[in-house]
Amino acid sequence: MPITVEIVDSSAAAEVLKKVFAYFVAVDERFSTYKETSEVMRVNRGEVKKEDYSPEMREVFALAEQTKKETNNYFDIKKPDGSLDPSGIVKGWAIQNAAEQVRAMGYRNFFIDAGGDIQSQGMNAEGLPWSVGIRNPFNLDEIVKVIYPHGAGVATSGTYIRGQHIYTPQNPEKELRDVVSITVMGPNVLEADRFATAAFAMGREGIHFIESLKGFEGYAIDAKGIATMTSGFEVYTKI
Repeated sequence: MPITVEIVDSSAAAEVLKKVFAYFVAVDERFSTYKETSEVMRVNRGEVKKEDYSPEMREVFALAEQTKKETNNYFDIKKPDGSLDPSGIVKGWAIQNAAEQVRAMGYRNFFIDAGGDIQSQGMNAEGLPWSVGIRNPFNLDEIVKVIYPHGAGVATSGTYIRGQHIYTPQNPEKELRDVVSITVMGPNVLEADRFATAAFAMGREGIHFIESLKGFEGYAIDAKGIATMTSGFEVYTKI
C-alpha cells in the first residue's frame, strides 16, 4: 500500500524518513499474510508456539482480543478457515508507533499516511492545520468532505478499493453491501483504525456504534451515496 511521511520541521533530515520507512518494512515482514516467511504466516502454519511469539505479535494479538470484546465480537482476526489475519489492526498500530518515533526524535509537525489511515500533528508546510479529504467511493477523483484532524487519528474502512475483504464474524458468507465506506476520527490512528474495521462490519449500525464511543466521530457513505455522520463530526470540518 502507498505510504506517505511528511515532516516539515526545519531540522528534519532524510535520515529520519529512512528510519520511519525501515520500520514500516519491518512491520510488513512480520505481519504480512502475503509473505510465506512472515511471523504471522509461520504462526498460522503452527511453526511458532505461543511462548515464542515476538513481543510485537503478542501486543497486536492482545489489542485484537481487546477490540473483539469492545465491539461485541464484530472485530475478529480469526478468519472462517481458522487462520489469523491481524491486518485490520496492524496498520493503525504501525502508523501510531511510527508517529511516536517521530515525536521522540523531537519533531512536532508531521503527517503519516499508510493506505488512507492517517496520523498528523502540528501544521503543514504552509503553516496551516493538516487537512484530509474523504473520497467519494463511487468516484475516487472526487473529495466529498475535507476534515481537519487537529491531531486526531483518521481511519477509513470500506470495500470500494479492495472489494469484499471485510466480513461479519457472525455471518462470514454474507457480503457487506449496505455501506461502502466509513471514516472514523479518534484519539489516535490506532484507536480510529481498530474501531473503523468493526464499525464497517456492523453495516448500517456501524455509524451508531461510533456515535456511542466517547471521543470518536464518524462519516459513513451507504450504497446509494447517502452520507450519515455522527453528531459531533462537524467539529472536524472547521480549521
